[in-house]
Amino acid sequence: MTQQDFCSDLATTAISVSQRAPNVADAALLRLGAFLRDQNYRFATTTPLTHSRVIQRGAIEGTNLARAFGWSLPFSASDLPAHVLHALAEAKALAHCRGLLQSKVRFSTLKDQLYVHSAFPTEAADSVFFGPDTYRFARCIESVFGAPPRSGLSPRIVDIGCGSGAGGIYAASLMNFGVELLLTDINPQAVLYARVNATLNGVERAHAIQSDLFEGLHGPFDYIFANPPYLVDDLHRLYRHGGGELGIALSLDILREGVVQLAQNGRLLLYTGAPIIGGVDQFLAAAKPILDASPVSFEYQEVDPDVFGEELERDAYRSVERIAAVFLNVKKEG
Repeated sequence: MTQQDFCSDLATTAISVSQRAPNVADAALLRLGAFLRDQNYRFATTTPLTHSRVIQRGAIEGTNLARAFGWSLPFSASDLPAHVLHALAEAKALAHCRGLLQSKVRFSTLKDQLYVHSAFPTEAADSVFFGPDTYRFARCIESVFGAPPRSGLSPRIVDIGCGSGAGGIYAASLMNFGVELLLTDINPQAVLYARVNATLNGVERAHAIQSDLFEGLHGPFDYIFANPPYLVDDLHRLYRHGGGELGIALSLDILREGVVQLAQNGRLLLYTGAPIIGGVDQFLAAAKPILDASPVSFEYQEVDPDVFGEELERDAYRSVERIAAVFLNVKKEG
């Protein structure tokens, strides 16, 4: 089966939160997630390009659950239990595909956590992505919380542009005390998934709201997390398009607004992409004046020197020699 054999409507049938009964959709997705966890479901999500290449090989190894909820392959009604099909239908996440069925949601695992997000291919404007950047961001967060933060406090943490909510939820799981977690995204579909994922992964004091960056939020926050889109996307998909000529505008906005929202000794942890031109990191060059003008210290590292190399074939990147994945750890001085 090739990529072209998938349902063509998969990328255009996303249903916004306002079109659903949120309690019904939430409950259905939570039941589905609980079932997958009971079945020891595991799936590490790859880049879309790798996913396409694997699909184009034809036969894919793995269980019916991995094929349906990991690889987003069509399936027959007899491949999955009836209660799973019922949960998908209740969540408005079941598509018909030339006599077969297909899930419009996908589940990925991050260590012992489970996350629901959009099925492959993520071509709709409101798709919610989970992939290698999510795993890298989680490792970066873990490097900061190598030792648990001081106990006895309940910090306020916010995940800006949270997508699936993985950054904030994973960070909360590393803290040995209760946290107040705010998950925000401009995309209502992401708000739905983040809300479900917080419950699915046992974060009790979590709230998911629709917000454009810090709009309507009331700081200060002890921790700000962000893994924003950082590419130039012609379709302007919310999870992928970072704005500006090189895709770094959104990351810079989060940094600029975020340092103002930090509490004393608070941290802003930003994972993003940096286009390199003539050996110069364009994100760092633009971020440095913001950092220098703020009462902060920071650490900066290149997590991966070369990601999304296929983007260099596009006109938007004609002067870019590589795109690096980078991690900025900002601390507001007390």
